[in-house]
Amino acid sequence: MAIDVGSEGVRQAGLGRVAAAAFVGTAIEYYDFFLYGMAAALVFGREFFPVLGAASALLAALSVYAVAFVARPVGAVLFGHFGDRVGRKAVLVVSLLMMGLSTAAVGLLPGYAHWGIWSPVALVVLRFCQGLGLGGEWGGAALLLAEYAPPGRRGRYAGFLQLGPSAGSVLATTVFLVLSAGLRESAFSSWGWRLPFLGSLLLVVVGLFVRLRISETPVFAVCAAEVEERPAVPVLEVLRDHWRPVLLGSGALSFGYALFYLSNTYALAYTTGELGVDRTLMLSLQLLAAPSGALAVWLSAGWSDRWGRRRTVLLGTVLAAGWSLAVFPLLESLRASLMLLALLGSSALLGVLLGPMGAFLPELFPTRVRYTGAALTYNLGGVVGGATAPLLATRITETYGTATPVGWYLAVLGVASASCLCALPETCGADLTVDRPAGAGRRGAPVVSGDPAT
Repeated sequence: MAIDVGSEGVRQAGLGRVAAAAFVGTAIEYYDFFLYGMAAALVFGREFFPVLGAASALLAALSVYAVAFVARPVGAVLFGHFGDRVGRKAVLVVSLLMMGLSTAAVGLLPGYAHWGIWSPVALVVLRFCQGLGLGGEWGGAALLLAEYAPPGRRGRYAGFLQLGPSAGSVLATTVFLVLSAGLRESAFSSWGWRLPFLGSLLLVVVGLFVRLRISETPVFAVCAAEVEERPAVPVLEVLRDHWRPVLLGSGALSFGYALFYLSNTYALAYTTGELGVDRTLMLSLQLLAAPSGALAVWLSAGWSDRWGRRRTVLLGTVLAAGWSLAVFPLLESLRASLMLLALLGSSALLGVLLGPMGAFLPELFPTRVRYTGAALTYNLGGVVGGATAPLLATRITETYGTATPVGWYLAVLGVASASCLCALPETCGADLTVDRPAGAGRRGAPVVSGDPAT
């Protein structure tokens, strides 16, 4: 069924503002999310789990880190339900508030020395709330851009969304680096690490100002006017009629998640904790590597409009799977130049495979369940790759005494993700005003208006 959304001028009205809203909001949400990863690697083990040994405390902190990944699919279903029935804009405002307030509360949370067992319990609850908020964030922001942008430039505009995680990572790393370099160890460990979490409140105010000024997408506005086009329970329809792209899409994303969190959060914990690398040096190297990822995101998002989404993501996945074998040997060299090379390569190749995803996933689903489908796919990939990878890496390193075998785990996961990509259809040029029947699209063929597959 085709949805009439009016003239091209109407579709593109306010597109720049929408792109800014998607970028700013996503950057803020990922800043909040990445803060925990850095604090878990540097502080949370001794702050909230001091009765455990060093290795067990790190594992406990990373386990709480994984809680948010379990919460993210729940957030995708919850926010996706209202996003598909009520609208994209309102849901994005709520997700931003939930994420920001939960992050600020972590900065106020007393440590184990003051609250005992209730301190880590409260940390788990707040981390779960963070996951809920982020679970609803990405899908809604992706849809804002996908449903506004013209088909021939959808990948390029989706690149603004995928720059958000890079910007959030840079901001979080910069804040931690400044505090780490400017404060004594005792001050940083007792109260300095709390400042970035409390600062999230200021960022939320900025994000709300930007997001409250945008309008609902034209595609959803027209779809919502058709009562029969609004599913009663979107997630049931997604699981019944669109389970294949959900499973394959999440499998395709899992490697990207694992590569990111192993080359950032786990690498920070491993190098500073096990290898004795100075914390300030490691944060500096991560900060220097981050721009390469942002540049790769921007380039690959544009490439996907010309070469295709699947082809571009597959290229990044295959190259990154091979690079995975070199990452930890380079880090274990303890030479700053080689360690930087490891992080630069990981960041750049990760950007290539993630850049087109802001357009790719929304194009896999029809308007009536697009929010739920895209958000659930994106966040299930996080459970497989992001939640389990740091935990498995910690166990692997404990068993073998080196992190080099972690690279082989990453490479195998990369091959699995590439296989999932090969089973997905090409979606470049898809007409999002056409609600395709479930399962439409030939493997390897573009899903475009007028294509027999639609």
